[in-house]
Amino acid sequence: MLKRMFIRRVTYILNVKNKNKRMKPKVSIIMGSTSDLAIMKKAADLLNDFQIPFEMQALSAHRTPKEVEQFATLAESRGVKIIIAAAGMAAHLPGVIASMTTLPVIGVPIDASLNGLDALLAIVQMPPGIPVATVGINASLNAALLAVEMLALEDQSVKQKLTQYKDNLKNKIIQANNELQEVKYPFKTN
Repeated sequence: MLKRMFIRRVTYILNVKNKNKRMKPKVSIIMGSTSDLAIMKKAADLLNDFQIPFEMQALSAHRTPKEVEQFATLAESRGVKIIIAAAGMAAHLPGVIASMTTLPVIGVPIDASLNGLDALLAIVQMPPGIPVATVGINASLNAALLAVEMLALEDQSVKQKLTQYKDNLKNKIIQANNELQEVKYPFKTN
């Protein structure tokens, strides 16, 4: 009995690993440093929840420029549709990647210094011809949602999941508002 359970578990693990090897990433999450992983985890979690194949890499525009160029120029040929690039401080990574590909790049400014304003301005102020969609500081969840919205333009199953996700957001607010009505104060009028 235990032997059969063990064999089933090993078989399941091997099947999942083999499936993951066969999947091609549709979204690439790139961060300037692994110290950004705590922030970018929200993007990875959302893509995983939507069952969208993605990859994660740490590449630096300043420390690994050749690797960034190789990544950016080959991403589309590997099946990547959208790139989410996070960077703090000088935050050149999203713009450098955008300059080397025609894929949409979503920049996530990371609060590494100056409350993230330096990164926000570096990412959002791209020169004409090199656009980078930019979300708020540390807003990797919104970056992933923007990527999902882009994919939903051509994938009906992703669109259905996105519609359900947004309905759930609406329902949470309606429920919270109903609960708020139960909060009592002497001078509260509703």
